[in-house]
Amino acid sequence: MVQLRLPDGSVKDFDHNPSVEEGTIAISEGLNRASLGAVVNGKIMGKQEIIQEDSDFKVVKFEDKEGKKIFWHTSAHVMAYAISRLFPEAEFAIGPAIDTGFYYDIDLDHRFTPDDLEKIEAEMKKIIKENYPVEKEVVSRQEALDLFKEKGQSYKIELIEDLDQDEEISLYRIGDFVDLCRGPHLKTIKGIKAIKLLSIAGAYWRGDENKKMLQRIYGISFEKKKDLDAYLERLEEAEKRDHRKLGKELDLFSMHEEGPGFPFFHPKGMIIRNELENFWRNIQIEKGYGEIRTPMILNEDLWHRSGHWDHYKDNMYFTKIDGEDYAIKPMNCPGSILVYKNSPHSYRDFPLKLSEFGQVHRHELSGALHGLFRVRTFTQDDAHIFCLPEQIQQEVTDVIELANILYNTFGFKYHVELSTRPENSMGTDQQWNLAIEALKGALEANHMDYEINEGDGAFYGPKIDYHLEDAIGRTWQCGTIQLDFQLPERFDLTYVDENGGKSQPVMLHRALLGSIERFMGILIEHYAGKFPLWLSPVQVEIIPVSEKFADYARKVEDQLKKAGLRVHLDQRSEKVGYKIRQAQLNKVNYMLVLGEKEVEAKTISVRGRDGLEKQDVKLEDFIQDLEKEIRDKVYE
Repeated sequence: MVQLRLPDGSVKDFDHNPSVEEGTIAISEGLNRASLGAVVNGKIMGKQEIIQEDSDFKVVKFEDKEGKKIFWHTSAHVMAYAISRLFPEAEFAIGPAIDTGFYYDIDLDHRFTPDDLEKIEAEMKKIIKENYPVEKEVVSRQEALDLFKEKGQSYKIELIEDLDQDEEISLYRIGDFVDLCRGPHLKTIKGIKAIKLLSIAGAYWRGDENKKMLQRIYGISFEKKKDLDAYLERLEEAEKRDHRKLGKELDLFSMHEEGPGFPFFHPKGMIIRNELENFWRNIQIEKGYGEIRTPMILNEDLWHRSGHWDHYKDNMYFTKIDGEDYAIKPMNCPGSILVYKNSPHSYRDFPLKLSEFGQVHRHELSGALHGLFRVRTFTQDDAHIFCLPEQIQQEVTDVIELANILYNTFGFKYHVELSTRPENSMGTDQQWNLAIEALKGALEANHMDYEINEGDGAFYGPKIDYHLEDAIGRTWQCGTIQLDFQLPERFDLTYVDENGGKSQPVMLHRALLGSIERFMGILIEHYAGKFPLWLSPVQVEIIPVSEKFADYARKVEDQLKKAGLRVHLDQRSEKVGYKIRQAQLNKVNYMLVLGEKEVEAKTISVRGRDGLEKQDVKLEDFIQDLEKEIRDKVYE
């Protein structure tokens, strides 16, 4: 029997499975070929959804998050099958689906080239035409070990040996290729219509830089070629917007071998950074935050007390001072706690909101470093809110409203996830359940849709994560709101309650820009370097037609600077067209072209970055327009 949930919400029983419609992904979790036959007749009608089956199968759509994951996971197996045909000596590590497709890590003496990717793609297409079913088998530990020993697959053997003794071991077969995998997978590979292998990278086995470097091949696949073409167009657009490329071209920041993972900000980059921080600082002051600054190095004992030593020490840097052990802070919260403990508090003091633009250091593997997106030092717009238990919902609501102000300023859409207790955590089940329910309550009270991200909370508490969507549809995890009962308990934080006794406050951790460095990288790519006027390093470029109009150009420059605008006067003896093109390449918002006509009329000619031109403009009117554009944070 199959149950279908119909569009009106009702559930209808079927004694048989209707036939599969085009675009439906039937996935196999069955044990043998005989059970595979049953799903060939399964179907979802329009938006209907199979919610229960007596067999071992379910049906999902590619556009569903789970559907993409299954589709791409199966594609990774097809890629591994193709590689095994072309390079029989290859050893395979892991090949998961990721948010942007799939990859497989391979141990092979031969170094893959772009030409190899084309050959592997062609072999994948050949395999797909052969239209193999995907068959699942559950085997014993010994059977699995014997199989992969025979095949010389040492990484699979290591994975099997690390499994719990009572864990089910499953294999998936495509043709004569067999892989260790939990699944699930597509029932057949014929639906994989469009494939592109994208890149080759290095990856340490199990992310451990002390282990062997493997070759990682990234790929993407779709049901339809038009979807692949659209994806590749987005990739091309993303390449044009790459913040590392634009950061160099616009002279915003640089990275150096002398400090891998430690960004160097140039004067133009610092303008953007300072404008961003000042904007956010002023809003926080309006919302009742007090700003603090805490040391970058604190003694090791503090990190034992906070729990970071047990849960985070592999990502920390250490040093010695006067023969004692110290750590460079990876997070700002212990410093904020010490500020709290410096004075006695009453229930009347709450909520107490402490903000900090705090620089932290975290160890990242060299292979994971990526421009401003993945660095070893960054600054967080951190804040810690100490409040009463009954204030939690209101304080989370206030942070949600603050997030709306921030993300709407830059034109970001977003969705949120509620991340729950990870395996490596501290605290009791009761504390975690209370914290999770408190965050759920705040989200639901604000009528916010959210997804549950199981097991991805901080080690001290659950969190709400904001995922921003940029101008070309990519998503970025930025803001976070974390509810913490653990650190107040570990540091014995107290306040005098209304009965005169001592009680323990609740602590909210909040960062909405997240990493300022990473947020800047996102903004560079979101705007493709064309920043709104209030953020632009150079807001106005003054271009005199010739040297004889330089005096007037300098007078215009002085008036603009007095108005607080960021101006550059191009006094080079180059042609006007060349100067305009250079200003356009530098993404300057406005160009003022000054010649004889402008000098005589004491006006300016304005050329916008978008190509629009205005002549005979009064300078004072232009200044007023720019002041309004800056004040309103307008983006063209």
